[in-house]
Amino acid sequence: MRNTLNDHIQAYKKQLEIGHIQKAYRGLLEYMMALRTHFLNEFPDGFLSGGFHPGYMDITYFPFTPRSLARQKLKIAIVFNHECLRFEIWLAGNNRQIQKKYWEIFKGSDWNKYHIPETVMEGFSIVDHILVEAPDFTELPELTKQVESGAMKFIEDIVAALE
Repeated sequence: MRNTLNDHIQAYKKQLEIGHIQKAYRGLLEYMMALRTHFLNEFPDGFLSGGFHPGYMDITYFPFTPRSLARQKLKIAIVFNHECLRFEIWLAGNNRQIQKKYWEIFKGSDWNKYHIPETVMEGFSIVDHILVEAPDFTELPELTKQVESGAMKFIEDIVAALE
């Protein structure tokens, strides 16, 4: 039997009555906004940051892109994957045409430092990487260091690969 939207709404209501979902989602969004602010403060030069995207409880992300990649119509997204409960980083294109062009470059090369999706239609990433597989939200400063160090290494590697 297939669930209707009304069935899903009733289950959603029951979960909201418990109260954990709202608190967890709010905490995640607050942390992601603070993480974006951290990146902007730590790396004020040479990077462009776009808006904060809370998503639909699937992914929450913000772009944080070196100017050199932005000139190529590429962007870096720091992502919280809600389904997997982990932090990821993606190289993405400004549009599907750019995404396909650069995906073909990476897919056609012998470069295998990070995950390259099997198809460009799989999502929005050209190249992606898991930054923190099982984040510990009890020590936010340490979590921020983990995300930052992994992100900066990924960005450095991607920029070098495209030079």
